[in-house]
Amino acid sequence: MLNISVIGGSEIPPETCAIAREVGRLLAKGGATVFCGGLSGVMECVAIGVREENGLVIGILPGMDPDAGNKYLSAAIPTGLGYARNFLVARAGKVVIAIDGSTGTLSEASFALTEGKTVISIGSYEITPNKKGEGRFIKARTPQEAVELAFQIARER
Repeated sequence: MLNISVIGGSEIPPETCAIAREVGRLLAKGGATVFCGGLSGVMECVAIGVREENGLVIGILPGMDPDAGNKYLSAAIPTGLGYARNFLVARAGKVVIAIDGSTGTLSEASFALTEGKTVISIGSYEITPNKKGEGRFIKARTPQEAVELAFQIARER
């Protein structure tokens, strides 16, 4: 199974939504199951893109209410963990794509790198892993580049 996590800000401008939506479309076209935090912003926009291509997008929610997720999710997993759910979002994918974001996105990217995963960034934080066993951080310029890298790396894992 090709699981890829997409992380990013919950409050974003329209141009960032367009990027997330395109990432979602491309991931779905390639057959990935997409995991995200399930709420608004990048999470909602990537879910829209996935659903436009009839793909599968799973939201890992911070609260206990399964109906709190955005309406584009294929399924919502309520955790009741608050921000600790960020670890689950990061762990769910073989690769993580980060789009924009704030401190929640930074925590998810840090968890992913600590787990030895690659984080591909489109306009998000830049992190330099420096410990043995930590993952890789790669900057991508476009949704197409990010998704191509994600598929290549996920297939190697």
